[in-house]
This record gives sequence, structure tokens and C-alpha cells, in this order.
Amino acid sequence: MTIHQTVIGCDVSKARLDIFDNDTGQFCAINNNVKAISDWLNKLGGQDVLMVFEATGGYDRVLMRSLEERGISYNRVNPARARDFARASGVLAKTDRLDAKVLADMGVRMDLQPDTVSSPERLEIAELSIRRDQLVEFRKQDRTRASLIPEGQAKRSIERHISWLNKEVMHLDKAIADKIKTSKQISKQIKLLISIPGIGPIAVTVLVAMLPELGTRTRRSIAALSGLAPINHDSGKHRGKRRIRGGRRRVREALYMAALSASHSYARFKEFYQQRLKTNPRAKVALIALARKILVIANAVIREQKPFTT
Repeated sequence: MTIHQTVIGCDVSKARLDIFDNDTGQFCAINNNVKAISDWLNKLGGQDVLMVFEATGGYDRVLMRSLEERGISYNRVNPARARDFARASGVLAKTDRLDAKVLADMGVRMDLQPDTVSSPERLEIAELSIRRDQLVEFRKQDRTRASLIPEGQAKRSIERHISWLNKEVMHLDKAIADKIKTSKQISKQIKLLISIPGIGPIAVTVLVAMLPELGTRTRRSIAALSGLAPINHDSGKHRGKRRIRGGRRRVREALYMAALSASHSYARFKEFYQQRLKTNPRAKVALIALARKILVIANAVIREQKPFTT
């Protein structure tokens, strides 16, 4: 006997969630906070549910955390993909309620599968890592500001802020390390991944926290998730340039920096990089290809549970 799954579309904004239940055809709107979401989830009464919503740059974090704590499946879709589906379905108008209905319809028609659920430890490491990135960016901006103004009270204020940022970044580094130690699974994955040339402490933290699918997907699928899969632009006899787009930006950035390091420090990867330059002299293209290679190796390392060997 097959148990029917209810697909619910949810349009996420800063203050509100607009929700459409594909089974009942009913709309509702709730506040985007822990209590309101928890109260609404209680009303589901243990139904087999798939929630479909767009990745919204942070506004979906409370919803995601609430769903994961209750073991409720969800699919977090790329907004561009959702909009393309709406146009293909003949839906040109755009409202919050309509977007929720389109997302529910997308979940049914495209048979969307649940995303890999992160453990609470991974979620917390991801949040700490995001905060660390924010402070590092603030520090970079302040250093630029300090270099542009002469000595004086304003500059001393900036320097005090930079000093505070340095301490806070160190505090977050310790918090991330402590959180990693509490999970044997994450600690083991980090030991495996750090064996790959180019992957350092920051890159490995990003991978384990923001790419929980690592080791469970095909090489093409994991590259697409990270935004490192080349997309064809061909028509007839025309062969357009392959480009990357979409995916998880922070994962892609971390792998790009890993590739930059490995292209200088490890002979095999350096040779791969040089060969790519012969095909295409643009260094960025060669580094993206190397980043993709490192990701594929990382995927295999986690899948096989064996460290990288030279």
C-alpha cells in the first residue's frame, strides 16, 4: 500500500509565510517566526508532507530548522528554476499566494525529492561559519577604510573595531572547532577531506556544514549542487561557451580557493591546471575545472570512507 504524500508550497518573505496545501486547495498565511511556524506544524497532525519553498537568502532558516527538528521533508528550490516552471505553466502573474500555489504544483508535477537533512550539529556549524564569513567581510571593509583616512580619532575608532573583529573571529573559530568535536561523524569526515591537497580548515568546514549531500550523489549531481557543473549553450551547429551558474555560492567559493592553493602546492593538481590552460588560457576557467575535480574527489572520499592518496 502506497501512502499518499501531501505537497505544500510555501512562499517565504521576511515577515510572513504564504502557504498552499495542494490536497485541500487551501491557502493560509502565518508569521515567519518560531512560534507561529511551530503552531502551524502542530496542525499537520503527523501527515506525510513535502514542503516546497525557494532559497531566500536566510529568510527560510527558521522554517528549515523547524522542519528538520520534526523530521518533515522539504525541497529548497532555486528561485530561477521556480520562475521558469511558472512561465512554462503559463503563470505570468506574481503574487505571494500565487507563488505558493506554483511551488506546490512544481513539487507534484516534477516529483521533487526531499533535500538531504542536516543534523543539528551541521546546522549550527553552518550558522557559525556564515557569521564568521560576515565578520571577515566587515574586517576587510574596515581595513580598506582605515587605509584611506589619515591619523585621527576616526581611524583609531576603525582600528578598535578591527581589533574587536579579530577577537570575535577567533572566538567563532573556537566555537566551530568545539562543535565539530561533539560529532564523531563530522570529525571523521573532516579527517578524510583534509587529506585532499588544497582543502584547509575553512574549506573543510564549509563542505561538511553546507554540503551534507557529499558522498551520496553522483559526480555530476554534486557538481550541479555546488554550481560547478558546466552548462551547455548549443543550438544547431553553434557551440556556445560552457558556463557555470546557480548552486551553493559559499561552497563554490571555498572550492575555488582550494583549487587556487592546490594549483601551486600539489604536483598532480598543478599538472591538471597547466593542461587546462593549454586548452583555454583563461586562468579562472582552469581553476574552476580544478575546483570541480577536487569536489568529485571529495565526494568519492566520503562515499568510500578512505582518505585521498597521492
